[in-house]
Amino acid sequence: MLTTNEAYGSNLKKKGSMWALDQNLDEPIDDDAVRIRNISKEKKFSALLILRLAYQSLGVVYGDLGTSPLYVFYNTFPHGAKDQEDVIGALSLIIYSLTLVPLIKYVFIVLRANDNGQGGTFALYSLLCRHANIKIIPNLHRTDEELTTYSRATIHEKSFAAKTKRWIEAHQYAKDTILILVLIGTCMMIGDGILTPTISVLSAVGGIKLTIPDVKNEVVVLVSVAIIVGLFSLQHYGTDRVGWLFAPIVLLWLLLIGAIGIYNILNYDRSVLRAFSPVYIYRYLKRGRREDWTSLGGIMLSITGTEALFADLAHFPVSSVQIAFTVLVFPCLLLAYSGQAAYLLNNLDHTQDAFYRSIPDKMYWPVFVVATGAAVVASQATISATSSIIKQARAHGCFPRVKIVHTSKKFLGQIYIPDINWILMVLCITVTAGFENQSQIGNAYGTAVLFVMLVTTFLMILIMILVWHCHWILAIIFAGVSLLVELSYCSAVLFKVDQGSWIPFLIAGAFFIVMYVWHYGKLKRYEFEMHSKVSMAWVLGLGPSLGLVRVPGVGLVYTQLSRGVPHIFSHFITNLPAIHSVVIFVCVKYLPVYTVPEEERFLVKRIGPKSLHMFRCVARYGYKDLHRRDDDFENKLFESLFLFVKLDCMMEGCSDSENYSSYEQTPAESNNNNENTHSSNMDLSVMSVDSLESDRSESHGNIASRPPEVDELEFLNKCRDAGVVHILGNTVVRTRDSRFFKKIAINFIYAFLRKICRENSVLFNIPHESLLTVGQICYI
Repeated sequence: MLTTNEAYGSNLKKKGSMWALDQNLDEPIDDDAVRIRNISKEKKFSALLILRLAYQSLGVVYGDLGTSPLYVFYNTFPHGAKDQEDVIGALSLIIYSLTLVPLIKYVFIVLRANDNGQGGTFALYSLLCRHANIKIIPNLHRTDEELTTYSRATIHEKSFAAKTKRWIEAHQYAKDTILILVLIGTCMMIGDGILTPTISVLSAVGGIKLTIPDVKNEVVVLVSVAIIVGLFSLQHYGTDRVGWLFAPIVLLWLLLIGAIGIYNILNYDRSVLRAFSPVYIYRYLKRGRREDWTSLGGIMLSITGTEALFADLAHFPVSSVQIAFTVLVFPCLLLAYSGQAAYLLNNLDHTQDAFYRSIPDKMYWPVFVVATGAAVVASQATISATSSIIKQARAHGCFPRVKIVHTSKKFLGQIYIPDINWILMVLCITVTAGFENQSQIGNAYGTAVLFVMLVTTFLMILIMILVWHCHWILAIIFAGVSLLVELSYCSAVLFKVDQGSWIPFLIAGAFFIVMYVWHYGKLKRYEFEMHSKVSMAWVLGLGPSLGLVRVPGVGLVYTQLSRGVPHIFSHFITNLPAIHSVVIFVCVKYLPVYTVPEEERFLVKRIGPKSLHMFRCVARYGYKDLHRRDDDFENKLFESLFLFVKLDCMMEGCSDSENYSSYEQTPAESNNNNENTHSSNMDLSVMSVDSLESDRSESHGNIASRPPEVDELEFLNKCRDAGVVHILGNTVVRTRDSRFFKKIAINFIYAFLRKICRENSVLFNIPHESLLTVGQICYI
């Protein structure tokens, strides 16, 4: 049986010279927290917990989809239905849209494409990045692929998946197209998060005009705005608490609309059930009237909220979401729409307020109160989804640095983003007050939802081929059915671009510019650092003291590079002829995985000979992980460094993985380094740190009689006690290119975004008194 050190030693041999170190060996493990955090492992969830989460998911995931009956028939027939065949045909389209898109496509297919429990467009993008080399910023190291969460299937060389993979990797425009698709889907999802509260709350509150006709539309808008402000103000309490608050409302809402649907079917016209035959869809579309085709834009509102179902998956396990939909949500929605259609068969001119008019008089006020509450819950679904995908986008380098707060200790996917929350609230109020016509907002809402679904369809085609290794015929069948439905609806809403459908294009366009320019700027900064990094020959040529005064202390130099010495280091020592006794290059990078286990987070490596006392520490995070203020990042980093030093002496024969030619390929230097491995590398006199030298010589006497790792550990501890300074680069990006759009993007938009976003020092929780900023200009 291996001891702890032996186990780590065997792990080191497997991983080479960049090693994963466990810095939490003595920390007690919370079994419940581990069970909940591993949300993708369904077998660890008890049946009772699954049912509890299925109930709670009603208040987060299904509010949007569940409140669609409030406005579907009004947006389908804004001027009233002409005959009963119109109502039956529309109901048939609603039934099969709910069956094909939310039930079959999303609940049973797309939810299976989750990335270890994470949903949304960027979760799909992460899966693709692991199975094909399509990540635009190439900061992956081979050791990253050995993570336990970096799961990917082996592809047979002659398979269709392998051919597709090679084609995508060989064409840069294919990689760029995939990224742009992901950004479009994300931006439209943000637009959805703005439009959902508007249409849901306006539709619910607008029902009061039936019983109080004198109420002006301005009053309805004012009440709606007040409700929206209250909703966004609740977000800081977190999805867990909000879910428990909202779940009873949605449960009651679904049961009410289902019961009212049964009542209307029995009371008005049972023949409405013939709409379950797809023949009426054919008859509805066969007539070829323009108004019948454009009415598809209203019918597709019946499936809005489906995209939030997938994006909100980070909050709940897949099985709980599937159970809630199939057992409760789907049947209640079918009953609700069938009941409204049964009422409309006898009241063709009541489409504008079909939902409230179909309610029995004695039930009006209770249903009105519950409907208003359900509309608030509907907004919660898309707000939570928006927060999740923005966090994922930020981890992939596609969104400016914003503050992200974890609101639950048990469910790490439940987050709150204050800046985005208030921006969404302002935009939502603007749309609510600026577009009082519910029909226009419905057109805008449908456009945003459709584009998210289209992006998901295109990404799912690649997932089925590259990740699931499905036969290409199955991928074509999935694409054909999905695109047939979605493109039909898309053509209908595009007919109404001048009637409100332009709103999501405007919102998504603004966010797309922000996200694309930010990603482009980060890419150019990374390329600049890669091209201007310092060679090891230059570093080694400076000598044991780097040609400088080595002052007591530890310098943490932050960089984007996981390999090589960054340009900021040479820039620093060129202008300031002193450097700390110990230098650690810290690279914090996010990988295309949902999380990185704590025991695999840090990779530590020595740079150059031991006499330099230079190290590299790569801190790896998944898009679900986050630096939090209660995380002691510095302590964990030093624990990893100390463990590395111990293991380094155990693994003296290991070779360097980064193949610095000036270091490894020069026999003389290699021999000198071997000689310095033991006692000479601890000679502090060459480091010009007299105080540390005297303390150490007085306390410990003969160095040769002590294990070398003990001496180095004591030296590191003394340097740490002397002080830790965090050195961050403040790189100003400028372009010398004469192209107008590039100048606007880099010199103005990117520069502005960098000024208003949060500083890295805040994200890393660096004390202000320990921060040293080094400025430099990057010309691209």
